[in-house]
Amino acid sequence: MTIDEQLALLKKGSVDCIPEDELQRKLERSAKTGKPLRVKAGFDPTAPDIHLGHTVLIRKMRHFQQLGHTVIFLIGDFTGMIGDPSGRSATRPALTREQIDENAETYKQQIFKLLDRERTEIRFNNEWFSKFGADDFIRLTGKATVAQILEREDFKKRFQSQAPISLHELLYALAQGYDSVALEADVELGGTDQKFNLLMARQIQQAYGVKEPQLIMTTPLLEGLDGVQKMSKSLGNYIGITESPGDMFGKVMSISDDLMWRYYELLTDLSLSEIAALTEAVSRGDRHPRDLKAELARRIIADFHSQSEAEEASREFDRMFREHQTPSDVPTIEKPAGPIRLVKLMVTNGLAPSVAQAQRLVAQGGVRVNGDRVNDVKLELGSQSGNEALIQVGSRRFLRVIFK
Repeated sequence: MTIDEQLALLKKGSVDCIPEDELQRKLERSAKTGKPLRVKAGFDPTAPDIHLGHTVLIRKMRHFQQLGHTVIFLIGDFTGMIGDPSGRSATRPALTREQIDENAETYKQQIFKLLDRERTEIRFNNEWFSKFGADDFIRLTGKATVAQILEREDFKKRFQSQAPISLHELLYALAQGYDSVALEADVELGGTDQKFNLLMARQIQQAYGVKEPQLIMTTPLLEGLDGVQKMSKSLGNYIGITESPGDMFGKVMSISDDLMWRYYELLTDLSLSEIAALTEAVSRGDRHPRDLKAELARRIIADFHSQSEAEEASREFDRMFREHQTPSDVPTIEKPAGPIRLVKLMVTNGLAPSVAQAQRLVAQGGVRVNGDRVNDVKLELGSQSGNEALIQVGSRRFLRVIFK
């Protein structure tokens, strides 16, 4: 790629690039000297199940990797014990060493669905912080002022509302900054919520004598399936990268047409001009948004599973929603003949998290038995031997029960 083409790829789907003109200079120098840039992104091992929101940043790491640069996936096993205060209204509970090790191992298993294992450095910041003495930490804390730390929005809000701020939380940005010193980072990537920490790292590098501190690039926070709030497991609006191809396909198909373009930009490697051509095709009536959404779903699934599984998920979705057929792989269980409550079957077989939720689903018309919608929360099944019941909850969850 030319430098201009590299810039277009790296800036696609990014928000901040600070300093703005530094990226081009770094790329030109790297091309001239043959020395790859060292590109760092840090992850605290607090939530090991990666969803598509996390992959916006990881995909940007892959872009640098594809251009021949060194990608460093830093697992903050030391800073994870502090807990990132970004966006927090309260102090995070400390993680145990065992929790950190377990979560870190899960991260390592998942990131290589996008990154090249052979061209990725995995580092742990306990590597250098375990060697820090009290005097080292005192020197580190001397590199920034309390006023600077309290400028960050989350601390400012907590201070003004008299919510507690633990002293160890004030160390987080400084420790993250020292990571960049230890790793000799040329570029650091992070979400927009990390901008304060990334800028602080530049200051820390300069304080430790780094002549040319790192460039920082931020990526946006991806909206979840609702199209409003950021993708989050706690909000239930996420697509996990380890979910089955069928579940991933159905979730992508559930997003709005407007959100689809946002996902195309942040979750695929299509260029902005290619995406613009697709939007024009839709506006002219040459392409239907539903077909483009299915294409998006196949692209996403192929990244984390395989192309063949993506195609099969697409065919299975069409069977269910275009042809109104039952899925080909419905789980089947056998039960002794005798009356059993529908809601109990739903809970014991994972179709609902609780009896109360199962009753709500039935009452709201979200459950079918043998194709017929039911609304009786006291409905019993299996009164006779030889009966079968095909239970459908929502549009994608099925269970076949054979009473013997």
